[in-house]
Amino acid sequence: MTSRVDSLREALAVSPRNVPLLLLFGQACLDELSFDEARRAFDRVLEDQPGHMGAKLGVAQVLYLSGNTSEAVVRAEALTKADPEFAEAWMLLSRLAVAEGERDLATQYYQKAVKLNPALTDPAVEKDVRIEQTSPMDDSQGDSDFDDDSEHWDFEREAGSRPDLQKPAASFADVGGMEEIKEEIRMKIIYPLQNRALFKAYGKKLGGGVLLYGPPGCGKTLISTATAGEIQANFISVGIHQVLDLYVGNSEKNLHQAFKLARDNAPAILFFDEVDALAADRKDFRESAIRTVINQFLAEMDGNIGSNEGILILGATNAPWHLDPAFRRPGRFDRVIFVPPPDEAAREAIVQIVARDKPVKRLDAKAIARRTKDFSGADLSSLFDIATERALSRAMKEGRLVPLSTEDLLHACKSMTPSTRAWLENAKNYALYANQAGFYDDVLTFLGIRK
Repeated sequence: MTSRVDSLREALAVSPRNVPLLLLFGQACLDELSFDEARRAFDRVLEDQPGHMGAKLGVAQVLYLSGNTSEAVVRAEALTKADPEFAEAWMLLSRLAVAEGERDLATQYYQKAVKLNPALTDPAVEKDVRIEQTSPMDDSQGDSDFDDDSEHWDFEREAGSRPDLQKPAASFADVGGMEEIKEEIRMKIIYPLQNRALFKAYGKKLGGGVLLYGPPGCGKTLISTATAGEIQANFISVGIHQVLDLYVGNSEKNLHQAFKLARDNAPAILFFDEVDALAADRKDFRESAIRTVINQFLAEMDGNIGSNEGILILGATNAPWHLDPAFRRPGRFDRVIFVPPPDEAAREAIVQIVARDKPVKRLDAKAIARRTKDFSGADLSSLFDIATERALSRAMKEGRLVPLSTEDLLHACKSMTPSTRAWLENAKNYALYANQAGFYDDVLTFLGIRK
């Protein structure tokens, strides 16, 4: 039987920069004492997200289990200083104190961890520490934010959590540009909601599937959230860590529960970010357990298990070339939309939206838009962060609030390279050499290439 580590390793081959997947893989490697692989997984997360607390904790755990207790202590203490309520870091410090013979200190750390999160209670650790008869668990039980079935090891403070319903406040007005994409989504769910009888007369159902693909940071998640806000529908965001499970059959159950939640609360938007990890090409997995999850996903989308009337299923991916072709058949993700880097008009709109809550004086959004070709929406947001640092430096010297200026933003442009270019170069290869069905024609059009 394929092990969990093997299944996750195969999934990572398809989606190597998927952070939740890397965290799951790192923990699975720890469980099997594969310390080198676990360390590489956590380090890869930290390359993209240097401040990720779960990955830092994972590194400290690797050091502890591999016998490097001194460095593990330093790293764990740094985590508790950065976040004094990080219960898992306190628990690790307790285990480290036991390993170094500091029983009183271990008891102190253990009680701190359990008070913050009663679900972390560990009888094995309790045998090695001195627990008072009145446990801090008794005092914290009434006001704890943690349920009895909380996960013992929680990398993102929500790993293993179930998707929940949200009512987003964002709308299409908060999304700069993307007019064609907005219209595609309107045809799928907004217009049918407003004209039920008319659409029914044409045999058109409310809902369906839309796959959004393109470079990271260009608004796939934002447009999905805004869709729910536009129609005041329920929004359910599903991450890979909320689906994949250690035990056989549980991943499929988790996926079914997400669809059931949407069906019970229609009209609803069911959003799968980094959908390539759950909808990967089955031929890449052969006898892997991931195949059954993919099959379950297909069956749920087909409505074989329950009616999907009133549900818009949105999938977002940076790697559409890894999706199983079956997901692009009619009735599933039958609308595939390329979300490119924003054009100049869209960049101008995004700059104005980002500037809304910033102290900006005499903003020339057009000038900034002209100087930011190929910038994603995330790049433009980062541009403001960099410019803000420059303004803050002046503000501290002058002892007063100094508004951001167009000059600050243009100066920040010089230090930035668009994050979309690497993706576009990779996508160009697929569009030129693996595009028999014309799936990537929009990419070629955007790049100005005629095949």
